[in-house]
Amino acid sequence: MMAVYDLEEQEQIDELKAWWKSYGNAILTVVIVASLSVSGVIGWRTYSDRQALEAGELYAQMQGAAGANDPKKVQDIAAAIAEKYPRTGYAQFAALAAAKAAFDSGNLAEARSRLQFVIDRAKDDGTRDLARLRLAVVLLDEKKFDDALAALKAPAVEALAALYADLRGDVLVAQGKPAEARAAYQLALDKSDAKSQYRGILQGKLDALGDAK
Repeated sequence: MMAVYDLEEQEQIDELKAWWKSYGNAILTVVIVASLSVSGVIGWRTYSDRQALEAGELYAQMQGAAGANDPKKVQDIAAAIAEKYPRTGYAQFAALAAAKAAFDSGNLAEARSRLQFVIDRAKDDGTRDLARLRLAVVLLDEKKFDDALAALKAPAVEALAALYADLRGDVLVAQGKPAEARAAYQLALDKSDAKSQYRGILQGKLDALGDAK
C-alpha cells in the first residue's frame, strides 16, 4: 500500500514539474508585473506626497512675499511652482495669487498668462470658473470688451453665477449698451443671496441705469 502512495505522490510531483515547466515563466511574469504595479503605486504616492510638500513650502514663501508687497518675488516663486510642480494644486493656487499680484502692480499681460494657466489645468469647475472671471476683469481693464464677454460666455458654477452676470453688466455698460447691461444686473440680482449685502451694490447699478433702453 505504501508503494502505491509513493507512486501516486511521484506522479503528482512529475505532473507538477511538467505544469510548472509549461506555465511557470508566464506565472512568474504575472507575479513580477503585479509586484511592480503595487510598488509603482506606492512609489507614485510617495513621489506625489513629496511633490506636494515641496510645492507647499514654496507656496508659503510666496504668501510671505505677497504680504511683503514684493510682486517680483511672488512671480518668481509662482513660476518655479508651475515649472517644477505643475500637477499639484499649489500650482493653480500660486498662479491665482500671482495673477492678483500682477494685476495690482499693473502687469496685465502677466496676470492674463497666470490666469490662462489655471483655466487650462484646473481640475475642478469652481477653480476654472474663478480664473475665467478674473481673466474677464483683466480684459475689461484692458478695454478688450469682446474678449471679456467671451470669457464670461460659458455657464459658471452656481456660486459664481451672480458675479458672472454682474461683470457682464459692467462690460456692457463700458460698451454703451445700457439695456443689455440692465438685464445682466437684474440676472445678477436674481442669482444673488437674498440676505447678501452685495444685493445693495447690484440695486445701485440698476438704479444708476434708470429705464435703460
